[in-house]
Amino acid sequence: MPRHATQKTPPPEFAELRPGQSIELLKELHILTRDGRLNQDSRRKLKQVYHLCQLIEPLLGQVIQESGSVQMADIGAGKSYLGFILYDLFFKARNDASRVYGIEARPDLVEKSVALAQKLQFTRMAFLDIPVAEAISTAELPETFDLVTALHACDTATDDAIHFAVKKHARFIVLAPCCQAEVAAMLRKNKGAALADPHKSALTEAWRHPLHTREFGSHITNVLRCLQLEAHGYQVNVTELVGWEHSLKNELIIASYKDLPRARPAQRLQAMLDTLGLEELRTRFFVK
Repeated sequence: MPRHATQKTPPPEFAELRPGQSIELLKELHILTRDGRLNQDSRRKLKQVYHLCQLIEPLLGQVIQESGSVQMADIGAGKSYLGFILYDLFFKARNDASRVYGIEARPDLVEKSVALAQKLQFTRMAFLDIPVAEAISTAELPETFDLVTALHACDTATDDAIHFAVKKHARFIVLAPCCQAEVAAMLRKNKGAALADPHKSALTEAWRHPLHTREFGSHITNVLRCLQLEAHGYQVNVTELVGWEHSLKNELIIASYKDLPRARPAQRLQAMLDTLGLEELRTRFFVK
């Protein structure tokens, strides 16, 4: 190339975007401003999106390599933020049988997602206005899924997503838990009895104060979820959603089905429930 020639560079407002990425979608999701530019807040959001996609795309690639297509379900999808981004970056350019399903119980959000998918011609996206418990048995969904995600699905919705994924024989599960209140409520309910038990009273100090009850309950919830997944044969990796500086809910659970031995994690799960006085939650953290 002659020295006087210069390479054309993308406008500054688009320099951080991936090639072929939909500007219209990013504006609809408020990652770009209305005039299609990046500001400080949208750069932060874009960083979050890319980091999460970098964790999920290798899983999708592995399924494509071995099966030729991907069936993905996003549980408690909300505005289907993740589904749209992944479709744009990964699925849009593919010509195969892959499909992305958003499952959300709020009809207004489902209607908006349907309209946006039609507007962008994302033809292999589908959205169901249905509770997760009903989604397990509906004929509108495939019998099995390759990937199930649930990002910041509040309280027990994450557990519903695990139930759905296990029943649908999901190969990969990606969870970012949020607002786990059920275990904390049970710890609070049984705190007096635990403090009076000489075998449990010292351990109960871990959640004696209300703030600790909430934090300990949140942590224990995710520990129980990991054991539950392991008790169903999954290999579990727990990491951070680096870049989600605006949220303290920064934990990401990635599970890969490996048909691993189930007995030991199942025993540890039951032992934890017994030790912490959470026996009433056996049906929540079910094991086959």
